[in-house]
Amino acid sequence: MADTKVVQEWLEKADEDFNFASSNLIEKDSFFAQICFHFQQAAEKYLKSFIVAYDLEFEKIHNLLHLLEICARKDSSLNSLQGECDLLNSSYIDTRYPAHWPTDYTKDKALKAQEAARKISEAIKNLLKDAGIINEDE
Repeated sequence: MADTKVVQEWLEKADEDFNFASSNLIEKDSFFAQICFHFQQAAEKYLKSFIVAYDLEFEKIHNLLHLLEICARKDSSLNSLQGECDLLNSSYIDTRYPAHWPTDYTKDKALKAQEAARKISEAIKNLLKDAGIINEDE
């Protein structure tokens, strides 16, 4: 198993992305694509924290479904997050570069992205707590 301090650092960075996106969702009337991007980034870091915690195959990729597949090799219950990962996956590329295809980032989509990232966060943190990798109060 990896150093718990490193796992905690990944979780803290994920929480920063999640909290940044959440506060912007409350404060702003637009920037929904950027908000969705940060929810995607939070989910990516939550999944990578699990990968680091168990010394699983670490890949420098952004595909949440592939990261989830790596995590599910350790705990198959994580397969229940496929819908959330699928929803957030498009927010990595679509929101980063000029697109020549239609994109539709609305407040409703940002709220769905927030809920998807929250579910991923809770699942990962609960598994890490149950395994004693992180403390109950984190």
